[in-house]
Amino acid sequence: MSEQIVYILYSKKFKKNYTGVTTDLISRFKSHNELASKGWTKAYRPWMVIYIEVFNSKKEALKKE
Repeated sequence: MSEQIVYILYSKKFKKNYTGVTTDLISRFKSHNELASKGWTKAYRPWMVIYIEVFNSKKEALKKE
């Protein structure tokens, strides 16, 4: 099973945080900042990663999230 990453993004411009879980942080970050055409995070771009924690299971990661 792939490692699960809990991450927190921060939008300095709007003073907003977003917390998520992924197995591929780079692709997910690019989606939040560039690719997504809809969704909550699109409205608060640009984002920066301010926290990362790696877990061995999705269950553990979702509990932390």
